[in-house]
Amino acid sequence: MSSDHYFSPAPGTELRTRTIEVELNGATHEVTTANNVFSPGHIDTGTEVLIKYAPAPPLAGDFLDLGCGWGPISLHLALVSPEATIWAVDVNERALALVRMNAERLGLTNIRAVLPGDVPEDIRFRTIWSNPPIRVGKDELHKLMQTWLPRLEPGSDAWLVVQRNLGSDSLQRWLEAELSDECTVSRESISKGFRVMRVDRASTI
Repeated sequence: MSSDHYFSPAPGTELRTRTIEVELNGATHEVTTANNVFSPGHIDTGTEVLIKYAPAPPLAGDFLDLGCGWGPISLHLALVSPEATIWAVDVNERALALVRMNAERLGLTNIRAVLPGDVPEDIRFRTIWSNPPIRVGKDELHKLMQTWLPRLEPGSDAWLVVQRNLGSDSLQRWLEAELSDECTVSRESISKGFRVMRVDRASTI
């Protein structure tokens, strides 16, 4: 059995792609997924909940999809806000290749699928959307939040979806304590066992 995970940087298993149909921005699209990426058979429930309950993103600016997988959040954001630049970030190079493939397939030119270290240091985000990789472990998850949430523009927000049984409440408490000086954290929606959280960065820090 392979020890590769969807958060492995370079899966060593043979690539096996598949084409699936998904609903994005009110239309059906064909996209390509593959083995050793997160939820290759469909848009996972958490991401569906996030897309349904998060408000429409801003019209323009730099957006971050943290832990993008094969790209459903990035594709959604790019379709809804064609003037924005979507930074699709993942450590899984196979996932990034799929995001690029799917963006081209849908005719989207505003997605940048990159490794975390390839996002320019001076970029600040108008919004962050994430179905974060909970299974990487609490320490690594906290490190991700500490790295990326402070890169929100003042007055902007992040939207996170986490399964209740996988620690959504404890993550919310940790975020409230960790970011109390510059952000407020609230639970916005509950659906299908998932919590949608909003992180608001103050207009002035």
